[in-house]
Amino acid sequence: MSRVFNFSAGPAALPTAVLEKAQKEMVDYRGAGVSVMEMSHRSKEFKSIFDETGNRLRKLMAVPDNYEALFLQGGASSQFGMVPLNLIGLTGKADYVNTGAWSKKAIAEANRYGKVNVVASSEDQTFTYIPELSASMFDPEASYVHITTNNTIYGTVFPKLPEVGNIPLVADMSSDILSKPYDVGKFGIIYAGAQKNIGPAGLTIVIIQKDLLGHALDITPKMFNYQTHADAGSMFNTPPCFAIYMAGLVFEWLEERGGVEAMEEINRRKAKKLYDYIDQSEMFDAPVKGNDRSIMNVPFVTGDEQLDARFIEEAAVAGFKTLKGHRSVGGMRASIYNAMPEEGVDALVRFMEQFEKANS
Repeated sequence: MSRVFNFSAGPAALPTAVLEKAQKEMVDYRGAGVSVMEMSHRSKEFKSIFDETGNRLRKLMAVPDNYEALFLQGGASSQFGMVPLNLIGLTGKADYVNTGAWSKKAIAEANRYGKVNVVASSEDQTFTYIPELSASMFDPEASYVHITTNNTIYGTVFPKLPEVGNIPLVADMSSDILSKPYDVGKFGIIYAGAQKNIGPAGLTIVIIQKDLLGHALDITPKMFNYQTHADAGSMFNTPPCFAIYMAGLVFEWLEERGGVEAMEEINRRKAKKLYDYIDQSEMFDAPVKGNDRSIMNVPFVTGDEQLDARFIEEAAVAGFKTLKGHRSVGGMRASIYNAMPEEGVDALVRFMEQFEKANS
């Protein structure tokens, strides 16, 4: 069976070269006689995998020395609770920007542990834009400011980071991490689930400024305390070994392609091709306009639910899978993460052209 073009929002496509390498090493990892899935996380073989993966991540993102890079579990959703448990106790307050379903969940969780101020929201227009923000909008006594850099469901992205002064900026970067350069030094915490741009589901990456360790609320379970994992080198409990190994292969693949800067150029070119077609189309429309458009997730609609359903069905038959939009918004969504080859976007645009001609 030939591989399809997988436009899933997550778990998402992985580079074919990475899958093939993992396949070759599946049963016997480089002469160890066992699979990575079988080896002890304390073994010298896995220690080498772990160290190499961490070093590649730090290099790709230019992580400063005063930051810890943690390899955890629980998905980004676990961080909705871990962030306030570890930081909100600094002042008892936190500022959040509400730009979608995931930030709403983060806000709800933070409300359990302190006073949350929703500084701005784009819910009034179904999260199809990023609110204008200014430094004066943030509480100087807030323990942190939380944003979601890229909104997977709605297809928006922060065109620029908010000016927050000396307040630690916390970012859920799950769906655009490693797609373009971010200055890690501007953040107190970056967290991301792996299953979009990093690897298979099961791994959660947290990059945290060391000064923010050691401030957890007394009620914080040991497993939810960042200090616990920093002190143990992400080995407090058995880590998601195979997911870490796969992430390392993806990081190696990114290095071979020229790093994050090179990926941004490719990603912007892919997104432009798709948006350019949609914008000139008389059938398709992209709800998000202007500079707030994501280069990772591109929602689009025809305005006719039956026509949307026909498009999704015919696209799947033609080898374009998982184009159905999130259940909360409907329509279609093409997730074009790092692993989506440019030829996949080219092929999708050609299919959309053919579909429009056949249904006009």
